[in-house]
Amino acid sequence: MASRTSIQLDKDTKELLDRVKREKKAKTYAEAIRLLAKEAMKLESSEIGTLPKLRSFRRDKHDRFD
Repeated sequence: MASRTSIQLDKDTKELLDRVKREKKAKTYAEAIRLLAKEAMKLESSEIGTLPKLRSFRRDKHDRFD
C-alpha cells in the first residue's frame, strides 16, 4: 500500500478539485490530482516545436503606410 499524507486546501481550491473529480469521473482525489498533473505535463511537452515547418517572418517591401 502506498504511503499517504494530508494537505490543506482553501475552500475554493477544494470546490475546484471536487468539480475536476466529478467531471473526470475520478474515484479519489489522488486520481483527480494525477489526471491534472498528467494533462499539465502533456501540454508542456506538446508546446515544444508546435510549428517546426513554419518559415521565419520576413517583412514585405510594401508593408507600411508612409
